[in-house]
Amino acid sequence: MRTVREAVFDVLRERGITTVFGNPGSTELPMLKQFPEDFRYVLGLQEAVVVGMADGFALASGSTSLVNLHTGPGTGNAMGAILNARANRTPMVVTAGQQVRAMMTAEALLTNPQATLLPQPAVKWAYEPPRPADVAPALARAVHTAETPARGPVFLSLPMDDMDAQLTEPEQRAARAAAARRITHAAVPAPQAVAALADRIAHARSAALVVGDDVDDSGAWDAVLALAERGGLPVWAAPAAARVSFPRTHPQFRGDLPPAIGPLGHALAGHDLVIVIGAQVFRYYPYVPGEVLPDGAGLVLLTRDAEEAAKAPVGDALVADLTLTARALADRLPAGGPLRPAPRELRYAEPEGGVLSPLAALKAIATGAPEDTLWVNESPSNIPQFHEATRISRPRSYLFSAGGGLGFGAAAAVGAQLAVPGRPVVCVIGDGSIHYAVQALWTAARYRVPVTFVVLSNASYAILHWFAQVERAQGAPGLDIPGLDIVSVAQGYGLCTHQVAGAGELTKLVRDSAQQQDGPVLIDVPVTTELPTL
Repeated sequence: MRTVREAVFDVLRERGITTVFGNPGSTELPMLKQFPEDFRYVLGLQEAVVVGMADGFALASGSTSLVNLHTGPGTGNAMGAILNARANRTPMVVTAGQQVRAMMTAEALLTNPQATLLPQPAVKWAYEPPRPADVAPALARAVHTAETPARGPVFLSLPMDDMDAQLTEPEQRAARAAAARRITHAAVPAPQAVAALADRIAHARSAALVVGDDVDDSGAWDAVLALAERGGLPVWAAPAAARVSFPRTHPQFRGDLPPAIGPLGHALAGHDLVIVIGAQVFRYYPYVPGEVLPDGAGLVLLTRDAEEAAKAPVGDALVADLTLTARALADRLPAGGPLRPAPRELRYAEPEGGVLSPLAALKAIATGAPEDTLWVNESPSNIPQFHEATRISRPRSYLFSAGGGLGFGAAAAVGAQLAVPGRPVVCVIGDGSIHYAVQALWTAARYRVPVTFVVLSNASYAILHWFAQVERAQGAPGLDIPGLDIVSVAQGYGLCTHQVAGAGELTKLVRDSAQQQDGPVLIDVPVTTELPTL
């Protein structure tokens, strides 16, 4: 007979999940003992870092990741990162150990007394199996749930004494059957709905396409590109996008919509029909009142997420597979005329000397990075300059946190590099952001993960200085962070480090780092502070 622990690893093998991101405690040791040789355990020094690495791994690979946390305290430490994973629509199974069943009622030390409530509402499903025999089937269900659109993290609380329990032959068969199930997610749009929408687009005076994160995540990039070209549609990126879902060098690309109600509605002026695909309608912050759409304009949302369709403040919605929907629409549209490229306007002055501007630094970084770079960004005040410099134009090449919480970038970059070892990963991160998950540097060094970390250092939370202006909250404390020495910290964790001031040297260091496989490199770059605009 096999144990629950053996059945758990059988389920994971069946689902192709052989990397475990964790920070173990005493309640997890029974699951991890006699760790299988065909699995890889990636240690993080803090639970939020563990989840962040699993987040980046899943987003870069397109597969489900597995996290192993330490009962209630470990889950609590990880909650901010789990919220980010939920916003990122990351397929992730989060497991946490639990006290032995015989001591749970008395709430002995390390009992998680309401284990399924703690991670909510950040997870799609939270469960504690009622019997040892239910652990493996529950794990299989957790994987299926995480992978079902809208994808996201799920949580399992696993009593530590379950792992050595013996399974009967019928219980083993049940576990194998649950793991072997396959669920295909490809909802075909209704032909009459596609025909009606194609007719609206064809008869619109000026239709526009707004693309969001799920285009890239779902693999609909090529289909949406074909739809835009077939219809001759100008394309905007949805506000506060965490992925790049349309080539930014394409002549039909018009830029990023601002993440505020009034400015966004103004940006869409002149369009009488807006087709939003794979994005929320709309992701706003800060609050700037105004009209959601220009007067007289209509909107249709194409999404895999029924909840997203329900909560949209305006417009109609079609819930179906994005690739199939885009292809069906393109097939029905008459060919549109070619569009003139939008005029490109650099809004940032190049420095004449001294400290680099963010744009100058980012152009130097982009010049040194290989064409197939996977970019991870957590420099919130420099997002427009980042996109101006990199102009990413291939799918699955950009990761940012959709959740708005810091701590994603450094950890996600390590996980992403582990997921796609054949691609260079460059993490552009602020000197404030990196300290939210600075322990990720140790994991990168320990496992020789060749991420290139480029820290843009301005000794402040620059994005908060901007919000202080927008919200008329000047004079708030805690917005400046002098005295940080990320180079010394990184050296202490075992990284190769550099501090540079010139664009040419920065380009060379990024190029050299991206071409090597010896381990992580951190490059600290002092930059000026430039606040964004709406």
